[in-house]
Amino acid sequence: MSLLLPDEAAVRALGARLAARLRAGDVITLSGDLGAGKTTLARGILEGLGQQGDIPSPTFNIVQTYAPPELSLPVWHVDLYRLSDPQEIHELGLGEALADGALLIEWPDRLGGLFADRALALHLEDAGEKGRRLTASVPPAWEGRWPLP
Repeated sequence: MSLLLPDEAAVRALGARLAARLRAGDVITLSGDLGAGKTTLARGILEGLGQQGDIPSPTFNIVQTYAPPELSLPVWHVDLYRLSDPQEIHELGLGEALADGALLIEWPDRLGGLFADRALALHLEDAGEKGRRLTASVPPAWEGRWPLP
């Protein structure tokens, strides 16, 4: 499935709609080139869950956590861009987030297949004057929740 998102506001609005469907145990992976809109989409999701104020990119921290009472659901926003060794993934303890929260993971190609069977995999790419194109790979765990209304 593919969607055209004409501008940043549309990317954030899609994120807010995704937030309404997000639940504990969910993994959303965000892939695409630098500047494709991955962090913008993650910000839309976090805003949709209630986060107000600054939402920094986790590129340098690698993991940025958000939790109630600001959000309705604990979320770990993860950016794996700077990781080069798959062993580093296990040191992050990402599975811990899934007990009562969700994961938003940028640069999922560095996961080495971890969460591949359960992640809603979203790929963003530049569509020129049309904005951004989002392509989704939907796992069974998301059936009935995707496509979004």
